[in-house]
Amino acid sequence: MAALPIKPTPFFANKNQAFWRLQLVGWSGAMLLRAMSSIANSQPLSFLVLVLIATITGFSISLILAVMYRQLISQRPFVTWGVTALVLPFAVGLNAFIDAWVISLYRAESDASFAQLFIGVFYLDATLLVSWSALYYAINFFLQVEEQSDQMIRLENQATSAQLAMLRYQLNPHFLFNTLNSISTLVLLKQTEPANAMLSRLSSFLRYTLINEPTGRVTVAQEVETLKLYLDIERMRFEDRLRTEFRIDPASEGALLPSLLLQPLVENAIKYAVSPQEMGAEITIITQLIGQNIRITVSDTGPGLQSGAADNRLSGVTYDGGEPVSTGVGLANIRDRLQQAYGENHRFETVEPAEGGFAVVIEIPLERREQLEGAADAPQPVAAMS
Repeated sequence: MAALPIKPTPFFANKNQAFWRLQLVGWSGAMLLRAMSSIANSQPLSFLVLVLIATITGFSISLILAVMYRQLISQRPFVTWGVTALVLPFAVGLNAFIDAWVISLYRAESDASFAQLFIGVFYLDATLLVSWSALYYAINFFLQVEEQSDQMIRLENQATSAQLAMLRYQLNPHFLFNTLNSISTLVLLKQTEPANAMLSRLSSFLRYTLINEPTGRVTVAQEVETLKLYLDIERMRFEDRLRTEFRIDPASEGALLPSLLLQPLVENAIKYAVSPQEMGAEITIITQLIGQNIRITVSDTGPGLQSGAADNRLSGVTYDGGEPVSTGVGLANIRDRLQQAYGENHRFETVEPAEGGFAVVIEIPLERREQLEGAADAPQPVAAMS
């Protein structure tokens, strides 16, 4: 049986409506308790009219207090509590005065003086209004804390999104620098056809990548297609020296990962494995599901970390005469992006396979598009009452 499309609404989603609900429920409960107490004490049914009047009086006075408290709650603590300490006894006294006056009219033949009636109802009215005031402040202070917490979460999310966007935008300038430099070389060599082909592939690659938000997620299948566009451009430069192999588990094709996550890894392999070797190297990209995670491995058959460029490869910076000359973002960019996207819930390792070469292994939580859409439809935190 299909579930009904009913989404629960947070109680304080509508603050005004929540206030009136609490008012009605609270004072109705108080009236019910007083009515039951009067019946238990063998009071006549006509006494219930007094209970109703007393409830309406307390309800009305609490509305006046609510207006005053709404102004006081945003003031300094000294002002808030000082004015409340002055106003609350006056409100209790007014409530007790009205209740005592109504009772004196109802029991005109009673020997009890007005002062005795006033003192008799003062304790009950004080209990109700003090409790009401305590609940009002407690609920509002709690909602203010929730609002501040939600605001902090929103600010942290905005900061994370901004940092992710910054890390993502570091990729395109570096890639464009290398590609445009290659196109410029082809033009200078008057190799018009290869230059046009590279420009066409560059256009396709940029058009494909600009579709996705810098902080967005794409499927493994989309990321692989983007990576193939990038490799088509690099293959124009390296020809047969650049060899690639894709081992994509069909079950992993729908898994999500940060967009353009693999391109810097392949770029790193090209720079340190394909480019320095006359015979080039082979780059292998593997994706597979491991329990509730997806594992991505990018490996190459280059010299690994045994060469003098090991530190440079890990940092993405090369030096000439002690000065950094590379514009690469290196593996540090990937680490930062994974940290921002998944916190500690990910794995990033660089390893040297037994058969030689270099490999990067990434494991991230398995997420699919429908899961993120379901999370987006879930009720969001609401703002606090003012």
